[in-house]
Amino acid sequence: MNTPLTELGQQLRVDSVRAAAAAGSGHPTSSMSAADLMAVLLARQFRYDFGRPSHPGNDRFVLSKGHASPLLYAAYKAAGAIDDSELLTFRTLGSRLEGHPTPRRLPWVETATGSLGQGLPVGVGIALAGKRLDRADYRVWVLCGDSELAEGSVWEAAEHAGYEQLDNLTAIVDVNRLGQRGPTRHGHDLDAYARRFQAFGWHTVEVDGHDVDAIERAYGEAVSTAGQPTAILARTLKGKGVAAVEDREGLHGKPLPDADEAIGELGGVRDLHVEVQQPPDARTPHAASAGHLELPRWETGDEVATRDAYGKALAALGTAREDVVALDGEVSDSTRAEFFAKEHPDRFFECYIAEQQLVAAAVGLATRGRVPFASSFAAFLTRAHDFVRMAAVSGAGINLVGSHAGVAIGEDGPSQMGVEDLAMFRAVFDSTVLYPCDANQTARLVATMADLEGIRYLRTSRGGMPVLYGPDEEFPVGGSKVLRASEDDRLTVVAAGVTVHEALKAADALAADGIPVRVVDLYSVKPVDLETLREAAERTGCLLTVEDHHEQGGIGDAVLDAFLDGRPTPRLVRLAVRMMPGSATPAEQLHAAGIDAESIVAAAKLLVENAVVR
Repeated sequence: MNTPLTELGQQLRVDSVRAAAAAGSGHPTSSMSAADLMAVLLARQFRYDFGRPSHPGNDRFVLSKGHASPLLYAAYKAAGAIDDSELLTFRTLGSRLEGHPTPRRLPWVETATGSLGQGLPVGVGIALAGKRLDRADYRVWVLCGDSELAEGSVWEAAEHAGYEQLDNLTAIVDVNRLGQRGPTRHGHDLDAYARRFQAFGWHTVEVDGHDVDAIERAYGEAVSTAGQPTAILARTLKGKGVAAVEDREGLHGKPLPDADEAIGELGGVRDLHVEVQQPPDARTPHAASAGHLELPRWETGDEVATRDAYGKALAALGTAREDVVALDGEVSDSTRAEFFAKEHPDRFFECYIAEQQLVAAAVGLATRGRVPFASSFAAFLTRAHDFVRMAAVSGAGINLVGSHAGVAIGEDGPSQMGVEDLAMFRAVFDSTVLYPCDANQTARLVATMADLEGIRYLRTSRGGMPVLYGPDEEFPVGGSKVLRASEDDRLTVVAAGVTVHEALKAADALAADGIPVRVVDLYSVKPVDLETLREAAERTGCLLTVEDHHEQGGIGDAVLDAFLDGRPTPRLVRLAVRMMPGSATPAEQLHAAGIDAESIVAAAKLLVENAVVR
């Protein structure tokens, strides 16, 4: 018996088939399995003003199985957000309807998906904002595929949501049993999935994913469940409704073989319109600013670790701005995010040792207008690289801070040393990468980061370093500081962070031997200060980069960016970490890696003696 909901489900299937057929590509069968789940959600539970995507009372929907984008776009058409002609531009050049949805193109998309296992972790971040910060009654709905439940990030999210008792979060799992190349690990065994979610403190509902009445009851149960997130485990069939493709292998990511015949079998094209429930009135959840920013100040010559400066500057920023939040991966006593936690406990989020969830929660909080600062050891942020990459696809504005960078951390050894992080973050689209060398510089850069766009990364150091700059010095992004310079400089040493101090020691030693050198503090690693580097190359003929990082992708490569416009590339010599460190003191580590003052002096003298510089 056809009902309005079953008819809507059929329309969503037909439009998914039509969109993929028009594009000649796409994932219609993955869309067809979840069509009834989407139809009931859209018509019965979802509260959303498509004319006001930023409405604070809107429910939030995340399509974690982003390849099922034809279903999402079919739902937008049913809601009147797009028309039929736009639906058929799917996957074409210039269309808003990309193969996997992104918020860069569509205002109703919360986060970019398609890299599986990310939708639920981001949904957790959005739900955290709703429950702990906005204190609003909007709900977060995440449609997951069963294949992606093999991703560990899903279970990081499940545990975090259960621990935080996020009863405003519902995961809808489309258990259609078929992945890309064949059956999933658990097939249609809903109990297997239920046991896993229940172990993390979730309420679960098992349902026939093509019974619209049962689905509606399941959604009602999710909404009425208090103190727990809910997972609706829906048994579905991939390609539902078309005999030639229903529950058949080998058809993932392909248009249907005969779209016209399939559309006929599904009952033909429909033009049903859904009046989506409007959200309740809700207050604006936060204010952008609360007062004047008073950054901490240090006197030149003081010995201060940049991680300490980060923590104190972040706490000060949190006092001045109510939109600033902090997240940490159970290392806040080391990253110094604990300073923020003590002063602003209501805006501090402990994500424990789950770096994927850490970054995902930051993305989720950013969708709700927050300015997140998420911190861990630089080495451990590499675990979350795909989440960082996808955050850039989303255009998310998040601040990431990696402490304990480089071999300079000392005795802990290579497992704790971030020596790949600069390369990783420089490779991210439209990112900003900053590496301060003293406390006042760190504090200024923390304040600056809050107002930047895209992915921002700050690298901090473990050990104390002398304060070089006064508290009122300015450090614009894309700038640098020339700390030593004369008309007679024989070469230029370019450093950042801990190696700035080694470069200054080396410059003093070289000057005593009659070899003046220029020293540049390249605190902005991306973007780099093109003008200063080009002038230094022109005046001294050689650039010597020294970095507490692997040679590939770090400061040396960043310096080369200044000479990619066709102009002659200067002589460039690099000192970097080229060995696998062991345990040793910080000074011993820097020397063993060949990046301490003594090594810089030796390299500079060799260059001068061999007459490769003027």
